[in-house]
Amino acid sequence: MFKRNTTPAETPQPVQAVERITSVLGSGVIWHGSVNGSGGVRIEGAFEGEIALRGMLVVGETGRVTCQNVRANTVIVAGAVRGNITTQKLEIRATGRVWGDVVTTAFVTEEGAFLRGQIRMEETVELDLEPAPETTPSEAAVAESISSTPIVVPESVTGGTTRKVTRKKKEE
Repeated sequence: MFKRNTTPAETPQPVQAVERITSVLGSGVIWHGSVNGSGGVRIEGAFEGEIALRGMLVVGETGRVTCQNVRANTVIVAGAVRGNITTQKLEIRATGRVWGDVVTTAFVTEEGAFLRGQIRMEETVELDLEPAPETTPSEAAVAESISSTPIVVPESVTGGTTRKVTRKKKEE
């Protein structure tokens, strides 16, 4: 009755890194174009174009996004989005407004949030994003050579003496 399960456990899934914001479009900025790649992006200004992001997209309270299709792993809306959203997780905050259809696996909303469109919940969502770029050995070699190059500070800055500054390697 209280016997332990003796069958081998399934292989544990790797823990995904906590999603974080790596780029911000400020509140006074108006951007027309596209955002592609991986990482987290927070939009506080106005954006019009295409978003295909492997990571998190946060539309802040002052953010205004107009896209035909927004594709990202996680989308958090506290501002306004006009366009269809395809994501694994969508969160619409109380101040958030969305005009468009949504395809997602998880949906969270706060009281006061606004959505005009249809929600289609799926077991899995394919975002059809480009594969993540991998660091090539040549890029790694260039980064290593840059980090080991000494910095020479001119005499005019140091008050008559020349100094050589070396960078410390980052510990991983």
